[in-house]
Amino acid sequence: MRIGMALKYAGGFKETVAELADYEKAGLDIVFVAEAYSFDAVSQMGYIAARTERLQIASGILPIYSRTPALLAMTAAGMDHISDGRFVLGLGASGPQVIEGFHGVPYDAPLGRTREVIEICRKVWRRERLTYDGKHYTLPLPAGRGTGLGKPLKLINHPVRERIPIVVAAIGPKNVELTAELAEGWEPIFYVPEKAADVWGASLAAGRAKRAGDLGELDVIAQATLAIGDDVSGLLEFGRPMAALYIGGMGAKGRNFYNDLARRYGYEKEAELIQDLYLEGKKDEAAAAVPMELLEKMSLIGSEGFIRDRLAALKESGVTTLNVTPIAGTHQDRLKLIEKIKDLTA
Repeated sequence: MRIGMALKYAGGFKETVAELADYEKAGLDIVFVAEAYSFDAVSQMGYIAARTERLQIASGILPIYSRTPALLAMTAAGMDHISDGRFVLGLGASGPQVIEGFHGVPYDAPLGRTREVIEICRKVWRRERLTYDGKHYTLPLPAGRGTGLGKPLKLINHPVRERIPIVVAAIGPKNVELTAELAEGWEPIFYVPEKAADVWGASLAAGRAKRAGDLGELDVIAQATLAIGDDVSGLLEFGRPMAALYIGGMGAKGRNFYNDLARRYGYEKEAELIQDLYLEGKKDEAAAAVPMELLEKMSLIGSEGFIRDRLAALKESGVTTLNVTPIAGTHQDRLKLIEKIKDLTA
C-alpha cells in the first residue's frame, strides 16, 4: 500500500515543503496538492518538483471547469517533464459554489465533461493533431462559433510519458462508474471501508467491466487522519470542523454531494441536522453533531492494534494508496507517524 500525504492549502506551504525531503526518507510515496479557491496548485507543485527527487506529485484536485482540456493536458505534460515523470493528474468537478461563485463558469454536465477532458488529455499526450467532436468540447472551434481560423494542432514538445496517470475525485454513483472505466485512480472522500461495497460496489463493478486492459488495476486512494497511541482518541475531535464544513456547508439543500454521501452511509438524520445547523451559521453546533462513529471509521486514530484492524479493513475493501494527515505537535513526531504507518502497511 502506498503512503501519501496532502499538503495544507490555507498556509504553511513553504514550511511543509522544506520538510518533504525528510518525509521522502521516512517512506512517503506521493504528495497531494489541493486547489480549492486558494493559491493555484500548479505553481506549488512545480516548487515541490524542484525540492524533491523521488516523491510522486499529484494535483488533488484541479477542477475540470477552470481550465480548458488542452491546458489541463499541457499543464500535466509540463509537470511530468520538470518532475522527470513523477506527476499524477488529479481531476474533479468541485462544486457549484466554487465553480460558479469563484470562477463564474456554469456548473453543468460534470459527468460528460469529465469523460471528454480525459479523452482530450490523452490525445494531447499522444501528440495527435487535436480534433475532437464532443457534446461539450469541439476542437478546432467551428466557424459558426468563432473565426473559423482554428487549426488542429499537436503538442510541440514530446512528453516524458504519453500516458500520465489520471486520478478522479468522485463520490456519486455515475461519476464513480466513469472513473472505474477511464481513470488510473479513484479518490473518494470520507471513505469508510465497511460501507464502500454497499455505497460504491455496483458502480465500481459496472465501470471495471468497461475498463481497457492497458489501464491496469484501479488505484483506490483513501484519506485518513493519522495518530497512533493509547491516549490519542481525543484527536478525533480535529476531524469535526472539516466534516461539518463538507456535510453541512459545501452546497445548498438538495445539492450537497457530501451530505448525500453521509446519508448513503446511513446517517440520514445526522446529515440533515448538520446541514440545518451549518446553514443557520451554527458551525460549532454542526461540528458537535457529526457522529463519533463516522469520525472513527474514516480515521486512523487509536492504538496500534486499532490501526492494524483499520488497515486490514481498508485493504480488504480495495484501498491501494493511503493518503494520511499525520497529527502530532512536532515535525519529528509526524515523521515517526509516517515511518510507522509505512511499516504497518509493508
